[in-house]
Amino acid sequence: MRLSPDEMIFWRHGALKLNGTIVFTWGLMFVLAVGSKLITRKLSTDLKRSRWQNFLEIIVTAIEKQIEEVGLPHPEKYIGFLGTLFLFVAMANLFTVIPGYQPPTGSLSTTVALALCVFVAVPLFGIKNQGMGGYLKSYVEPTVIMLPFNIISELSRTLALAVRLFGNMMSGAMIIAILLTITPFVFPIVMTALGLLTGMVQAYIFSILAAVYIAAATRARKAKPAPAPKT
Repeated sequence: MRLSPDEMIFWRHGALKLNGTIVFTWGLMFVLAVGSKLITRKLSTDLKRSRWQNFLEIIVTAIEKQIEEVGLPHPEKYIGFLGTLFLFVAMANLFTVIPGYQPPTGSLSTTVALALCVFVAVPLFGIKNQGMGGYLKSYVEPTVIMLPFNIISELSRTLALAVRLFGNMMSGAMIIAILLTITPFVFPIVMTALGLLTGMVQAYIFSILAAVYIAAATRARKAKPAPAPKT
């Protein structure tokens, strides 16, 4: 059993190579794109709706409520980004039941790419909500001395997101590989089921952390109340 999809080479020409991380990532994106198109092609705005649409609306409403509880007052503006992050990480691990498939989140390059998406999205949402001046001002509050520390914080949490997700996915694959060599029938099945659960938990944690970072970047500064006139 391979611990990383980077080890699966499908095509090589000189320095160029097509490994499992690239193949499974693009395959997963294709499945998500086609699946979302098929699922939403017959949505209705009438009072009479299908059970499938009602189920989808329950899921979307639950996700929006979770985003709002994190601190984002208008979750519909963020559900496209945060929902996509959650679905990608979750489906990447759910497909492990397919023989020969290796989750792309088991590669550090994939988790770094996901973390960089959050790294770029945080200032974009922050600038959109507060304006360029308001967002940049947050780096020097409460004093300009905090500027280097705030910049280091931005970089370190991006690295932490990537390493945390990669470490959790890699540890699960490694445990299954070890148990497969010891007891090749019983434990791997149990650990695979546990790995699916762990993957869903990691997808939730990754999305929530991204929402927390965006909420911190988009929080509006409340103006100080004007002093009462002296009588």
